[in-house]
Amino acid sequence: MISLILVIVVPVVLAVVVVSIYNRLVRGRNTVDNAWAQIDVQLKRRYDLIPNLVETVKGYASHERQTLEAVVAARSQAINAQGPADRAAAENMLSGALKSLFAVAESYPDLKASQNFAELQEELAATENRIAYSRQYYNDAVLTYNNAIQTVPANIVAGMTGFSPREYFQAPGEERGPVQVRF
Repeated sequence: MISLILVIVVPVVLAVVVVSIYNRLVRGRNTVDNAWAQIDVQLKRRYDLIPNLVETVKGYASHERQTLEAVVAARSQAINAQGPADRAAAENMLSGALKSLFAVAESYPDLKASQNFAELQEELAATENRIAYSRQYYNDAVLTYNNAIQTVPANIVAGMTGFSPREYFQAPGEERGPVQVRF
C-alpha cells in the first residue's frame, strides 16, 4: 500500500514542482521582455523629443540671427552713410531694426522660443532619467531570470524546456554619455 502511494504521490508532486518552476521561469522571461519593451518606449520618446528640440533651437537661432543681422546691417549702413539723406535713411533703417529687437524683447521677456527649448530640455532630461531607470529595471529582471534558470532545480527544467540566459543591457562607450545634439 505504501509503495502504491509513493508510486502515485511522488510523480504527482514532481509534476507539480516542475510545472511550478516552469511557470516561474515563464513569468521571469515575460518580465525581462516587458522590461526591454519599456526601454524601447522611452527610447522612442527620446527620439521624438530630439527633433522637436533641434527645431526649436533652429527656430530660435534663426529668429535671433535675422534680428541681429538686421541690426548689424543697419548699423553698418549708418556708419558708412554719406550725406544727410543717406544717413537719415540708414538711421531710420537702424531704428526700425532696433525697434524689432526691442519688440521681441518686450513681447517675449523670456523669449518663448527659449522657454520652449527649456521645456523640451526638461522633457529630454526626464526621458533620460526614465531610460536609465528602465535600463536598470531590465538588468535587474535579467539578473533574477538568469539566476532562476541557472540554479538547481530550475536549471534542469530550464534546460529541458529551452530557457536560455538573457544579456544585460550595456551601452557602448559612445552611448554612455549624455545625448549630444549638434547643428
